[in-house]
Amino acid sequence: MSAPEPRENPLLLGHEAAEAVMAGAARSGRLHHAWLLGGPPGVGKATLAYRFARWLLAGQPAGEGLALPPDNAVFRRVAAGAHADLLALSPNTGEGKRMMIRVEDVRGLKGFMSLTPAEGGWRVVVLDQPETMDAAGQNALLKTLEEPPPRAILLLACAAPGRLLPTIMSRVRRLELNPLPDAAMERLLGDYLPEMAAEERRELIGLSGGAPGRALQLAQGEGLEMARLAREALGGVPPRRALQIAERVAGRESGPMITFFALLRAGLAAGTRAAGQGQGPPWAARRTPGEWAEIWSRLGAHAAAADKLSLDRKQAVMQALDWLN
Repeated sequence: MSAPEPRENPLLLGHEAAEAVMAGAARSGRLHHAWLLGGPPGVGKATLAYRFARWLLAGQPAGEGLALPPDNAVFRRVAAGAHADLLALSPNTGEGKRMMIRVEDVRGLKGFMSLTPAEGGWRVVVLDQPETMDAAGQNALLKTLEEPPPRAILLLACAAPGRLLPTIMSRVRRLELNPLPDAAMERLLGDYLPEMAAEERRELIGLSGGAPGRALQLAQGEGLEMARLAREALGGVPPRRALQIAERVAGRESGPMITFFALLRAGLAAGTRAAGQGQGPPWAARRTPGEWAEIWSRLGAHAAAADKLSLDRKQAVMQALDWLN
């Protein structure tokens, strides 16, 4: 099976310490009005946000952790998007096909949070990927943070806090989620991907950096194949093989190409770091760390342009492989 969406997901492993911090703050009666849950993409930030939201809306039931059973009435209503005291915002396609949280939606937050809770408890907003807001959206959010309504809480699940205004960061309580250990990853992937071979699950764990969402994303479609092709490309390939890789990566959709470029850059960064410690792969010796850093940056801009401008995908991959060689 695949992992459910964060608002429907009852399972969260490896973040017990973060759960305890949030539960303790709520029970103390001094719950901060805005929390920023940080950490790498796919680590469980949005899942934790919805987990805390459900627990808070259910009246902070006693027990360890924040878990509610899936048959709980509050759990079911949150999963269905039908709880009157919960509002969730996530990126939608905006101008130029960019995925972003729209400013008009952000402007509506203050009005929602200012209303008296329909069920006498809290009003909760979950803001997933707030780093996708533009300047207008961030300034609209800031106005809400400057005058927080009572009995209302804002939960930001953010993978790139550096993209947010410093004034926003100064008004939130930050809680960082660390990558999961291998044992937790093995348990989660065993539950979500029981039919996958154990060797492939271990490969996903190595590629995902302790982020189960990332592992599940790679498990879908052609992620593992793209990872293997990226490793091969980093080692250097002759022109004939480069053409074969480009044809395979380009395919009929842009998804595999985006994954390929992301894995290529991740492998490049990891290999360069290891080379600085005297443990790098053989290909790292072909260039200086500064030259690899330049190629890493160039690959990122190249991938973004190829996707946004709908460039010829095969030629885009060939160009990247030429830089590596």
